[in-house]
Amino acid sequence: MKKIIAGIQKIQILIGGLFLLLFLITVVVQMFTRYVGIIATWTEDVEMYSFIWAVFMGASAMVYEKKHFAFTALNDSLRNPQSAKKLSVVISAIMMIFCILMAYYGIQLTKQFWNYTWVNIPKFKRGITWICVPIAGITSSIYLLDNIVSNCISLADYKNGAK
Repeated sequence: MKKIIAGIQKIQILIGGLFLLLFLITVVVQMFTRYVGIIATWTEDVEMYSFIWAVFMGASAMVYEKKHFAFTALNDSLRNPQSAKKLSVVISAIMMIFCILMAYYGIQLTKQFWNYTWVNIPKFKRGITWICVPIAGITSSIYLLDNIVSNCISLADYKNGAK
């Protein structure tokens, strides 16, 4: 199961990286077209939506690596590793509630905007753009559940005498 979860995270990093590359290329194209006096309005949509995908895929991937935004003052003050694991379980559970809500409302958002079109590229649908929100919510929930299970197993092993 760990290999599958790690594989999902690698795919997310790849997707996020590709969208970040697309974002950067589009910014360069936009700068060039402005310099030569060509109007390329399509670059605004591509920049915005590729950046959204890069951010949501990257944020979810960082949840897997436990490199997401966090306040560590309380965790750093705990000297007992078991207390730190218990705190990690509580924090992961709270984050998981948020991620489940993000997945649920992300699905609602995607449904609502499914048939809306991009402003400058009317052939592209916005629903595809916003599907990254529930994907990030679902995958983050999977990563957090894995973290909770791992910490609970570690705590149970400690209680049973293994260190």
